[in-house]
Amino acid sequence: MLTALGLDAMSEAVYRGMLAHPQDGVNALAERLGTTGTVVRQALDTLSELSLLRPSGEHEGMLRAVSPDIGMEILMARQQAELAAQQLRIEASRAAAAQLIAEYADLRPASMHPGVEQLIGIDQIRDCLTRLTRDVREEVMTFAPAGAQKPEHIEAAQPLDRALLERGVRMRTVYLDSVRNSPHTVAYVNWLAELGGHVRTVPSLPTRMIVVDRTTAVIPVSSDDTAAGAVVLTGQGTLTALCALFDHIWDVAQPLGNAVGVNNKGLSAQEQSVIELLAKGCTDEVIAKRLGVSPRTARRLASDLMERLGARSRFEAGVRSVQQGWLPAR
Repeated sequence: MLTALGLDAMSEAVYRGMLAHPQDGVNALAERLGTTGTVVRQALDTLSELSLLRPSGEHEGMLRAVSPDIGMEILMARQQAELAAQQLRIEASRAAAAQLIAEYADLRPASMHPGVEQLIGIDQIRDCLTRLTRDVREEVMTFAPAGAQKPEHIEAAQPLDRALLERGVRMRTVYLDSVRNSPHTVAYVNWLAELGGHVRTVPSLPTRMIVVDRTTAVIPVSSDDTAAGAVVLTGQGTLTALCALFDHIWDVAQPLGNAVGVNNKGLSAQEQSVIELLAKGCTDEVIAKRLGVSPRTARRLASDLMERLGARSRFEAGVRSVQQGWLPAR
């Protein structure tokens, strides 16, 4: 029941037993639970590591279980800390992805780069994507960092989406959190879900990317002009890294139907991303592009966060973010 909070079944049973029978020792607990003293002691070690046990103030040398309201708060705080650590790992993955993309930004002819095909112009890109979607057998994984989808693009995509899903192709797409504010994009995503598609969202994405059957990836050469050119990557090592990046971001992304929560500092994932981008010196325009929102929205988010921090400048906001634990100290 509490496994989602990091507590295994036996540790939970021992915790509940100590709450119900605080005078029981190891042997009495083992007898009640139909297990051995060794198993109970292992569970007690787990509970101690999770700070769910404290020395008794009344009986020296004995441990007592903390009350459930305090215990659950401890477990949830621990989970929030793990989520924050995951966000830092995502940033490291983004940096690695950006480095990988940069390596292919000025490609020479494809024949000189095994596992790499260069596409010039929107026509070549469209032809390649048409060929890949025609031949796909199992799965299409997509990063869609452009924010809200235009109605005409949605209308053009729906026949192909339907055809793929009816063929049994698994479709997983990660959008930006900002699409939650776009009614026509939400309607499209709900339509996809009814047909069997899977969609999640994150505050920001490293690049646009389509991976087909985990064997072929298409990535734009320039994130500023995705129609100008792209590369088709088929090298095993490259695809392993890109698939791992997708799977990692997918695991921490939120299903569109879920409400976006806040961390233990009261920040949404989008607000946390804004703070991190501000600390890096990014402009409103860069922040807007990373989050898939308008520059006006990016300015509003930055201003709201600065006001919450009591900061009069972005530099001061960075300092106060560290002081308040919104950012790790460097």
